[in-house]
Amino acid sequence: MPTATITSKGQVTLPRIIREKLNLSAGDKIDFCFDDTSNRVILTAKNKKVADVYGLLAHLALDKPVSVQEMNEGIAEYIQEKYS
Repeated sequence: MPTATITSKGQVTLPRIIREKLNLSAGDKIDFCFDDTSNRVILTAKNKKVADVYGLLAHLALDKPVSVQEMNEGIAEYIQEKYS
């Protein structure tokens, strides 16, 4: 697991592997969200354009449409498995 150190000014340099996975570069914006139930911080890239991520999930295409309820259930299941 990548590790970073907080400087005396409260700054952190994101490890290269994390920047690469999120496709981040200098000047990009990120959001931090604290999850009280798991005591974890969730980092989200915020300045990606739709064109940057268009087709990113094409390899996951299903034969049938998925309802919003099924999407929400899948997301909740993933989060529970990943962060519990």
